[in-house]
Amino acid sequence: MGFKERVFSGVQPTGNLHLGNYLGAIKRFAELQDSYECIYCVVDMHAITQDMRVWGGPEELTRCIREVTAAYLAAGIDPEKHIVFNQSQVSGHGELAWVFNCVARLGWLNRMTQFKEKAGKDRENASVGLYAYPTLMAADILLYRATHVPVGEDQKQHIELTRDIAQKFNNDFAASIARLGLGDAALEGGYFPLTEPLIGGPAARVMSLRDGSKKMSKSDPSDLSRINLTDDADAVASKIRKAKTDPEPLPSEPEGLKGRPEAENLVGIYAALSGEPREAVLASFGGGQFSTFKAALVDLAVARLGPIGGEMKRLVADPGHIDAILRDGANRARTLADATMGQVKDILGFVR
Repeated sequence: MGFKERVFSGVQPTGNLHLGNYLGAIKRFAELQDSYECIYCVVDMHAITQDMRVWGGPEELTRCIREVTAAYLAAGIDPEKHIVFNQSQVSGHGELAWVFNCVARLGWLNRMTQFKEKAGKDRENASVGLYAYPTLMAADILLYRATHVPVGEDQKQHIELTRDIAQKFNNDFAASIARLGLGDAALEGGYFPLTEPLIGGPAARVMSLRDGSKKMSKSDPSDLSRINLTDDADAVASKIRKAKTDPEPLPSEPEGLKGRPEAENLVGIYAALSGEPREAVLASFGGGQFSTFKAALVDLAVARLGPIGGEMKRLVADPGHIDAILRDGANRARTLADATMGQVKDILGFVR
């Protein structure tokens, strides 16, 4: 039989979206629409795992949910052909996360590197939600029995955990799954698929414009470190011109980028925006000075990002329209989620 190929992914609504969010996630979301049935979520339940007082509050969360939705739409995601919604409107995410809290093992979560990074030195003061959010992420994906998830390298560990949880659930409840006839033949009778990560893209990991060793981040105190999707043309141009480089000319081969993180980052950004491989970018600009390359990158970035930023601003100005899209998407997502949760409850032996 086999599972229907389905993509699930989401973006967390905490702060302004930037170029890294677009190239690493949203641009790929739009490209995958032609090949898969897609479900794209604004993962607002994940947003509250960290202290909201640090990055905003309820009003800021509302704004950010709408902004992420606007970015999806402006990037070309079709909310009629595919599903766009915010996570908190579908209760199955929380329900399945609790089931997976009881399936996952402490040792698995203790190995999650992102918790250590996000919690920092004050780990004892981190929320339980931040510690357990990988099980919520697994629930987000498996609630729709998604077969593929587009992720960056830094999220690959979470997909591996999702697969471990799915496999353990399938093994622990194999007899019940078989008795109810809910197993999939392609999975040797398992209920949940072993989701595959879709990792790729020439700039899947976009780094800071001020420090090529750090990921571009909305939490960086320097606004010059990132290009916000809502930046106007002058701001985009200024940030690229001020981006940190080194004194050497650009190499003609990718091998020459080793040990030059800022140069590698800017070449990767150009490649991702243009759709060209890095080899082609370096063939065009190799041997030249950064000033020439940056001028071309400014023109390219303004041309690609300007329409997206403009459309985002237009959409955000009509919150009623965005909210209607999210409600419609949530209704469609809930139909799928309710079917999964009903079967999971039957597998577990809950009375309903």
